[in-house]
Parts: sequence; structure tokens; C-alpha cells
Amino acid sequence: MLNIKEIISVSLILFSVIDIPGSLPIVINLRKKGSNIQAGKASIIAGCIMIGFLLAGESILRLFGVDISSFAVAGALVILLIGLEMILGIHLFRETSESSSSTVVPIAFPLIAGAGTLTTILTLKAEFHQLNILIGILINLVLVFLVLRSSNWIERKIGQSGADVLRKVFGIILIAIAVKLFKEHLFTQIKLQ
Repeated sequence: MLNIKEIISVSLILFSVIDIPGSLPIVINLRKKGSNIQAGKASIIAGCIMIGFLLAGESILRLFGVDISSFAVAGALVILLIGLEMILGIHLFRETSESSSSTVVPIAFPLIAGAGTLTTILTLKAEFHQLNILIGILINLVLVFLVLRSSNWIERKIGQSGADVLRKVFGIILIAIAVKLFKEHLFTQIKLQ
């Protein structure tokens, strides 16, 4: 049940998808525009969304007659697109808002708990135990909180080029994860038919 290797794997996958280091330019830009970003509130709201989807996502899928393996293949497509977005510098999933408080939109949703993150959480259920996924989510929420809380300090330390390098590295990792999911679940679907 509790498996350290699974927890590390889930944590790294979610860290890549959430891509809080890669989102730093967006966070920094929002702060410069005068947005009030509350790190704790954003982390809690994103956590509620992710945990809710972890617990009820399969029930929602059943309503639409979709099995978890098919969803994993669809999730692999989304993860692939996110990876390409990170490497190529294009924006498919994220939009920024210029409201005075950006804690909920766009920080908590869709930046942290967006389509890619939610798809990945359900995709992970096909591979890992739910408790390990929950722990991986909590670890990432702590990391997200720390990054949001110290975004000004991080900006001074790594600079824009450092954030760009991190984004590209995590993009390559996500593409590799997508390929792995395709191999495991797409071929399973083909064999079943």
C-alpha cells in the first residue's frame, strides 16, 4: 500500500505537470502588475480541486462510460501537449488574468490544478495506489506553497534564463512519461479489441 518509490514517482510526475518553476514567469508577471497572490489560499484551493478529482474522478468517468485505461491514453495526449508547450514555448492551456487578486484564477486554477494536472491524477490511478497519489499531491502542494511564497527571492536567484531551462527539462520529462503511457495503455486497448 504505502510505497516510497511510488510516492517519489507520483511526486515527480505531478511536479513536472504542475510545473510551478516553469510558471514562475507568470506568477512574477502577475505580482508586477499589482496582483495579490496568497500562497496559502492558492495551495489549499488547488489541493481541494486535485483531491476531489482523485476521489470522484472515476465516478465522473463512469457517468460518461469511459474506462480508466482509455482515460490514461487521453491523458497521455494531454501530457504530451503540455510537454510540447513547455519545450516550444507555446501556450495551449494557460491564460493569465489581470484581476487584482489572482489567487484563485489563474493561480489555483488552471495554473496549479488545471486540465493537465487533473488528467494526470486520473491517469496515475491506472498505475499507482491511491494513497501514494494522495501523498504525492500533498508533497506538491507544499512545494507549490513554498515557491509561491518565495517567488520574488527565486526570481532574483535563478533569473529568467534559469526558469526557462527548468521549464524545458520538465517538458522533456513529460514527453517521456506520455510515451510510456502510450506504450502501456494504448497497446492494452488494442489487445483487448
